[in-house]
Amino acid sequence: MRKRGIALVLAAGLLVFLAGCGGRIKDGTGNREETTAVSATTKTEAGGVSSEEAKEDGAEAETDITKAILEEKKGTVAVTYVKSPLNVPSIVEKDQAIFAEKFGELGYGVEYSDLTTGPEQTQALASGDIQFLYAVGATSVILAASNEADIKIISTYSRSPEAFKLFGTDDSVKSPEDLRGKKVAGPKGTILHELLVAYLASGGMTEGDIEFMSMGIPDAQAALAGGSVDAALLAGPTAYNMEKDGFTVITDGTGLTEATIVVAASGEYIDGHPEEVKAFLAAQKQVLDTIDSDLEAAMEITAKETELTTEAVKEMYPMYDFDMTIRDSDIEAMKKTVAFMKDNGMIEHDVDVEALIWRME
Repeated sequence: MRKRGIALVLAAGLLVFLAGCGGRIKDGTGNREETTAVSATTKTEAGGVSSEEAKEDGAEAETDITKAILEEKKGTVAVTYVKSPLNVPSIVEKDQAIFAEKFGELGYGVEYSDLTTGPEQTQALASGDIQFLYAVGATSVILAASNEADIKIISTYSRSPEAFKLFGTDDSVKSPEDLRGKKVAGPKGTILHELLVAYLASGGMTEGDIEFMSMGIPDAQAALAGGSVDAALLAGPTAYNMEKDGFTVITDGTGLTEATIVVAASGEYIDGHPEEVKAFLAAQKQVLDTIDSDLEAAMEITAKETELTTEAVKEMYPMYDFDMTIRDSDIEAMKKTVAFMKDNGMIEHDVDVEALIWRME
């Protein structure tokens, strides 16, 4: 009993030492928290410590110490956290700390990046600031690859053409021609941008026939609501709320884009960290299994994070296909996107979609 007590005191002391040397240890959300040494003993009603309680607390202290040492050694894995359009897997993953669990087993902490636009994400990937783009438009990946970026697709995130929409203030826009000379706001180099160009092309027009204003979804929403633009490209909860507020949907992505969203990493990172990539894919599958096992809970978690009602989330959810498998149809859709982007001057060089796909051996 005395030996256990000494061991527990030493364990607590080592935790304090690690906190003093390292300062802070990353938790599963990417935040940094002061390491706290907690007493490993629990008093019984009689004022003593039971051997079972000491054993359990000692094991817990040992686990915490091991985790701290490993994280000090390996550092963190950075992953993008993108909620829009309605990225239920990302929201559930973060809530359940599934990445933290999987990467913790390999000795890593996890931190989340708030970069949400395609260009920002692919640039951060290229610089090594982010290891995994968990939800990036295939359009953005193709654009990066066309500029000779080192980027690979490791899985599919979703397909949701109905969730991407072009809004107007009223029903005056009946065809692409009605947008000629008008101001249209939205995020450049994204699936929404592809939707706009495809819609214009369906009427024999190009982006040069309108005044395109590049801005993120929140700013585009505000611009449309404030009347400073004539149309805006919106998705997810923002689109849902604007539609409920009476703004007109000019078109959605159906028949214009497959709205393929993927998961990507750099080729260099994949080659140097195959076990980490496997851990990520295992975590992605666990997230989907978690959603399937309790869909109601997933809807409630998503509603809270997006500030929508649970009923609204349930209404929108069927628009999304979150199967992570890279299907032949996904590859064909991306090949069509490459041709489309080149024909419309969005990229200068061809991109070999097959070469972009990384497959686990």
